[in-house]
Amino acid sequence: INAEYMGIADSRPTRTEYNKCWAHQREVHAEVSAHQRPNTVIYVEHDPVYTAGRRTRKEAYPFDGTPVVPVDRGGEITWHGPGQLVGYPIVFLQRGIGVVDYVRRVEEAIIRLVAQYGLRAGRVPGRTGVWFPSDGVGPERKVCAIGIRVSRQTAMHGFALNIDPDTAGFDNIIPCGISDADVTSMARELRRLYGPDAEVPSLLEVAGNPCTLR
Repeated sequence: INAEYMGIADSRPTRTEYNKCWAHQREVHAEVSAHQRPNTVIYVEHDPVYTAGRRTRKEAYPFDGTPVVPVDRGGEITWHGPGQLVGYPIVFLQRGIGVVDYVRRVEEAIIRLVAQYGLRAGRVPGRTGVWFPSDGVGPERKVCAIGIRVSRQTAMHGFALNIDPDTAGFDNIIPCGISDADVTSMARELRRLYGPDAEVPSLLEVAGNPCTLR
């Protein structure tokens, strides 16, 4: 799978506006589905934005009326912004691989990725994404949201992995429509384990890790 970095690999890393990246995603999807381009994953850091998948209920929208971009992926509402690595794997799915199978493969890749940094994440039955378990102090904590669409046997959209964002962006919504769980980041979990001076990887370092969707 080819990797494409929008802004995050520049000498002075830049963020990318969501709709600009979505238009590029659709172009890549058309080429991959027509076998005119190899499978490609686009890595990006977005300007702050809320996006709402097809299953989003109106009560999950931002409490203060902040605009939302409706998108054609699965899942519900989420936030993208600085400190979050978003990956859009545009992948032709071989026959026999269903959407759920593919989502589980993406989850497994992220679980193995965060394990490279000493973090033990996993799944929560009945919920999509990558989570840290309840530890007796608080509820389960989601570190990576996943929302996929498959069209012409080719997947698009993807995952949003919280590296070191200001998670206040999630406080204005019901993230992924789940009200009884929390949102976390790799930085927060690393500091819980190793103290306030724990080293936090950059978005580019994480995107370039061999475990990240290669």
